[in-house]
Amino acid sequence: MKPITPNLWFDGNAVEAAEFYASLFPDSRIDRIMHSPADNPSAAKGEVLIVEFTLIGQKFLGINGGPAFKFNEAVSFAIDCKDQSEVDFYWEALTADGGQASQCGWCKDRYGLSWQVVPRQLIELLYGADSDAAERGAKAMFEMTKIDIATLEAAAAAD
Repeated sequence: MKPITPNLWFDGNAVEAAEFYASLFPDSRIDRIMHSPADNPSAAKGEVLIVEFTLIGQKFLGINGGPAFKFNEAVSFAIDCKDQSEVDFYWEALTADGGQASQCGWCKDRYGLSWQVVPRQLIELLYGADSDAAERGAKAMFEMTKIDIATLEAAAAAD
């Protein structure tokens, strides 16, 4: 394990969530499922307590910690998308089956985890050399839920 590994708190569905995430991203897998060695406040002896999984080469832990804590937008994961088809794929997958769209490329998945589905073109536009185009692009982005690259580029190009 790397020196820092994100540890995600789930309410009994850590394996299900890890399997879902591993199915979405390349170079992803479930590495190990650990069962509780003794009864504790969040799992009975023998129940799944921790799942180790890898997403795009990054190690994660999922703990079945119970209902005490919920995800919120203070922590999110950004997905670097190369084009609109990747944006569309991840957006649709993450917002399906109880996920929620938000603004400016943010969404929550069915487990409540926040994601930023970000096309590379957005970053290039917002932090490129043309500050007027960046402002127009930012204003267009503020009106979006899922980011639409063509709409961003059109806004940036407008005078």
